[in-house]
Amino acid sequence: MSQPWISGNKFALLENGEQYYPRVFEAIAQARREVLLETFILYEDKVGKALHAALLAAARRGAQVDVTIDAFGSPDLSEEYVSSLTAAGVRIHVFDPAPRLFARVNYFRRMHRKLVVVDGKLAFVGGINYSADHLADYGPEAKQDYAVEVQGPIVAHIRSFMLSAIAEGRTGRRWFSWRRAHPSVAPSPPVGEADALFVWRDNRDHTNDIERQYRLAVRLARKRVVIANAYFFPGYFFLRELRKAARRGVEVSLILQGNPDMPIVQTAAAMLYHHLLRGGVRIYEYCERPLHGKVAVVDDEWATVGSSNLDPLSLSLNLEANVMIRDRQFAATVSASLQRLMRDSCRQVEAADLKEWPTWRKLRSYFLFHVLRRYPYWAGRLPAHAPRLAPLLPAETAATDKLDKIDKQAFP
Repeated sequence: MSQPWISGNKFALLENGEQYYPRVFEAIAQARREVLLETFILYEDKVGKALHAALLAAARRGAQVDVTIDAFGSPDLSEEYVSSLTAAGVRIHVFDPAPRLFARVNYFRRMHRKLVVVDGKLAFVGGINYSADHLADYGPEAKQDYAVEVQGPIVAHIRSFMLSAIAEGRTGRRWFSWRRAHPSVAPSPPVGEADALFVWRDNRDHTNDIERQYRLAVRLARKRVVIANAYFFPGYFFLRELRKAARRGVEVSLILQGNPDMPIVQTAAAMLYHHLLRGGVRIYEYCERPLHGKVAVVDDEWATVGSSNLDPLSLSLNLEANVMIRDRQFAATVSASLQRLMRDSCRQVEAADLKEWPTWRKLRSYFLFHVLRRYPYWAGRLPAHAPRLAPLLPAETAATDKLDKIDKQAFP
């Protein structure tokens, strides 16, 4: 079932932790009724501790606070960290708390979303986790990333989605009334001119919604497409849309990792360079620091920000969430940010830069063609467990710490 576009919204682009964390923590500090937060990674560093303080204060003021974390992405929270939150009434939900003996077995189909809703009136959507490596003072490995602050009627849709995800994960039932525990909040009145579509990927009813919206936007492009994505290895049909757009005169630019946090990421993307360059797509490698963003802008009107990469994990396995935005002012803001990135911090990849044996390139292209054409089918054959959330309690944290120590000793 397709989701509706909602009008009357306002968006503000937030770049990196320096802009994102102060706005989120300020919003939580003003919460009076409810804070909903989902994240893949929550570390107990200076960012995680600042979040802890904000959530603790909100709960003590009487707000209902629900925090959902991924078991794989956030495994190392101490008993003290958890117990102080739960004692104040914070409910911490752990996605896919699979047993881990000597190695982590719950790597695939992770809860990769990064969402916040405060009092049903203000939301944040993006790719920024709660960890110090999203701040510039972390050093050369600090990530380049984006999120958006959201106001307007679309916030009610994001809130409804988050409450439904908690209900389904805790009860196993797809339709569940949260009216008693969570009184309904009237949708915000129109506050801006932006149309918005909240889109997510799950393993049941919305398996390809994010990719479908990307492909539709590229298919309708008339002037330019700029995509900045950290982990780029999309399927055959996505690549075909990019090449078709470039061949009809659209300026198609990709900003990919040139200083990757994981070398295999750049290696995988580079395997597509010949195919894309021959099709007229421009490729820029961001070399200043690791790129973690998942943003795009098309022409002068459409943009997206969210958690979804353009790789097999995000497009076929993980639980993701993006917001699609139709607004000229916001699109201009995103475009200006990405143009600055390309101008000041990227190197453009040219065909002459790619030195390869032609026969190997042909063999590799043949192999990639069939892999990319079929991987959505193969991914669909992997086990797709139902979303499962479990409350994280202090005693469980202590047991998890012991398992983590075993993990690290066996797999340093």
